[in-house]
Amino acid sequence: MPKPAEVTLPSDREVRVTRTFNAPRQLVWDAHTKPELVQRWQPGYDGWDMPVCDMDVRVGGKYKWQWRSREDGKQMGFFGTFTEVNGPSKIVYEEYYDPGDMGFAMPADDPCIVSLELSEQNGVATLVCNLTFASKEARDGAVSTGMTDGMEHSYARLDDMFKAAA
Repeated sequence: MPKPAEVTLPSDREVRVTRTFNAPRQLVWDAHTKPELVQRWQPGYDGWDMPVCDMDVRVGGKYKWQWRSREDGKQMGFFGTFTEVNGPSKIVYEEYYDPGDMGFAMPADDPCIVSLELSEQNGVATLVCNLTFASKEARDGAVSTGMTDGMEHSYARLDDMFKAAA
């Protein structure tokens, strides 16, 4: 059974999330780079869905993710550009926040740089997600939203997806 995500703060601008999956690295890569898979495990908390998941996974390619509350229809999302794609081991992208109609904003001028690195040992994939924010204030603001709890919620759903496929 994979352990929950381990969250550390390596510097005053970074959040690092390390998580293992009982699945080969290629499957974890596919789950992060194929829109039809991303929409299955990353719709957020129960009661949310992900109606927009557009991804052109190549250097210079753009992406747009949008989540919607089924209860009140409110939406929020992220968008940006892939800056490094080296499957199935590393992907880096700029992440801009789109507050939609959720009512809370984050600084929009400076993207968060997200780096996902995947390794595998004995059929267990390890994901290290490093998020580098423009400032300590931006990092602390993102952490205060419960972002890492939401990530673990989605990762647990991804675990279930891998179990169902096995």
